[in-house]
Parts: sequence; C-alpha cells; structure tokens
Amino acid sequence: MRVLFRCVWWFLTLSCALVFGVVGYMGRLLPDRYTVSYGQQVCIGEWVQSRPVTLRGDTVRASTVPAGGQYRTSLTLGGIIPVKNVTVTVTEDTVVMVCGTPFGIKLYTKGVLVVGLSDVDTAAGKVNPAAAAGVCVGDTILAINGQTVETGDAVGALIRASGGKKVTLRLERDGVEFDAAFTPVKAAGEEAYRAGLWVRDSAAGIGTLTFYNPADGTFGGLGHPVCDVDTGERMSLSGGEIVPARIFGITKGKAGKPGELKGCFDTGSWGTLTKNSDNGLYGSLTAYPFGWQTMAVAHRQQVQEGAAQIVCTVGGTRPKAYDAVIEKVRYGGADSTRNLVIRVTDPALREATGGIVQGMSGSPIVQNGKLVGAVTHVLVDDPTRGYGIFAENMLETAERVAEMKPAA
Repeated sequence: MRVLFRCVWWFLTLSCALVFGVVGYMGRLLPDRYTVSYGQQVCIGEWVQSRPVTLRGDTVRASTVPAGGQYRTSLTLGGIIPVKNVTVTVTEDTVVMVCGTPFGIKLYTKGVLVVGLSDVDTAAGKVNPAAAAGVCVGDTILAINGQTVETGDAVGALIRASGGKKVTLRLERDGVEFDAAFTPVKAAGEEAYRAGLWVRDSAAGIGTLTFYNPADGTFGGLGHPVCDVDTGERMSLSGGEIVPARIFGITKGKAGKPGELKGCFDTGSWGTLTKNSDNGLYGSLTAYPFGWQTMAVAHRQQVQEGAAQIVCTVGGTRPKAYDAVIEKVRYGGADSTRNLVIRVTDPALREATGGIVQGMSGSPIVQNGKLVGAVTHVLVDDPTRGYGIFAENMLETAERVAEMKPAA
C-alpha cells in the first residue's frame, strides 16, 4: 500500500511539475497582444516536447466585441489552467494581392554612408584624419561644414576644396547625431586633400514582392532590411523606387554556399520606396504588378506547423507556387524576421534552385488559403531550409506607411 501511495504521489508531483513548467514556458514565449478577426477567439497551437498544446481565449468576449474594439482575456490551457493575460484587438480581415513577383530596388540613402576607412600616404607617413577624429564605419555623414550632403561626389568635392583647413562633419550613429572635426591631408604626389574615407550613397538589387494592398496602394517586400554590403548596417532611406525585373538565371544553392537568382531590371517604374524597415521594404505603387492570387492575411496565431506553399519566380516574371513545410512557428522572440522555420519539399524547386536562394527574400508563404508569411533567410548549411516572417508583421508596417502618405 505504501509503495502504491508513493508511486501515485511521485506521479502527481511530476505531472504538476510538467504542467507548471509548460505554463511558465508558454507565458515567457507568448506576446502580450494579439489581433483577431471579428467573431474569432484567440487560439494558439504550440508544440512542447513533441506534443500539441492549444491555448484559447474567452469565447464570449470574442463574439461580442465589434471590429475596431479591444478586450482583455486570459489564455488558458485546456480551458482550465491560466497561462497569460493578453490584450486582443478585433479587426476585419485584410485582403491583399499575393505577388511572388521579382522587383528591382533602387534605394538612395539619407546622407552618405561611411563604408570604409583607409590610411592616406603623405610625405610624413600614413595617417587617417577621419579615423583619428572618431569617425567609424557605419556612420552616416549628414553635412560638412553645415552644408547638407547626399552623394559621395559631394563629400569628395568638399574635402578636396578644404585647402587643408579643418572641416566639421555632422554624423549620425545609432540614431544619435554628433560632430567630428579634422584637417584633411595632402596625399603624397598629389595636390588633392583627402580624409581617409570610403563612402556610398545608393544601393540596387533584386528582391521579391510579397503583397500589394489595393485598398491603400501600399506594398510590402523582401521581409528584411536592405543592408550595406560592407558594413552590414541597415541603410537609411531618403528616397527610392521599385521597377519591374525579370529572372534570367540561377546559381544553385549548396550546403555552405548560398545560391542566387540572377535578374535584371526592366524598363518602367512600379512605384516609390517609403521605408527600409527592419522587416522589409515598403512604399506605394503607381503601376499594378502581376500577382499570383488574392487572399486574406492570416493572424499570427492562425499559422500552423505543417504543409504550406512558397510563391516565387525562378524564371522570367511570372510566379508559381511550390510545396513546402512550416517546421516551427515562433510566436515570441527578439528577431521579428525569423518567426517561421520552413523547408522546401517541392522536387521541381529543389532541382532548380537547391531550395531557398538569395533573391527569393519576400516570397509569400501561403497556408490554408491565407497569406501567412514571407521567406527572409536561408540556412547556409542546409539550403532546403530557411526562415520566414509573419505576414501580419509586414502588413502592420505597410499600414503605418499608408498613414504617412500625404492627403490627396
């Protein structure tokens, strides 16, 4: 009898520890806010130790709060054990054109980006005036001696025109503006004055358009920021445009060596770039690109592990859907561009590209008739797998961009 009692006691103790461990884990993982369509309750499926765990919110409140309203609810495990109190915003479904279309990116920076520092050979030896004054790779030059600069040519001209007198640079670093002053030096064997700076004022490339929202004319693409190739820093945006593009070749991805879609710009313009965000490129369209299909954008909690499709273009200009699997859904986490772990299963896409390659960033991910996300990164060691962002994250940024547009 005592042995049976001890077994039961240990079973109950371990069961309680497991339940409370799951509750604590889920509470830390889950965000504090959710969005649902009118009449829906919050329902989240997670996987813990290879077992499905479903958390639900208040059914009554979900059916009574109108679109545009908010309410508080407790997510519960099995309808009994409270896990976390969250705020729920009720909205109508947003329907967008799912694209998967290649587009050309022409981006112009705010100010001029410092991409390198190199010593200047002078009669007295090698020196670097800019570095000595505290200028760093990744800084943005906003002005020189009070004169705004927007191109690398302007920076070079003002440095050369200094005549060896002190110049003051207005810089921006991590959102903070400050000044750095130094005296340019004359290079050996030259009459020109130099500062020891390498700068860049624009970027261009090929990406994939994720969606177009005909209700407000905005688009979202790429799913991650455009970063400088030398510094790795997100490029600040002063303006830009997106143009039609076509894919004419593929470098197939291999383990340890990411592949790439080879593309070129076509004539014409599709629209303007407004924001180079941490989760993609956004702006307004003036021409309507070819799309794949119209569908609603899924809320984060509606995304599930399991079968899905990636919509992308690997030749020409027309997108196609390819089979994939969402292996993991991350509702929390610090990186907003890596919410999903995805794997390409379609034999045709794996044969053509090896899986996920550069240029596919922004390719829509669809599941159960809804746009759930976009491809953002490839796993270098396994090109058949990569990361994706929630489509709802991108839509929220696009909606903020729409609010920034001037009234007609």
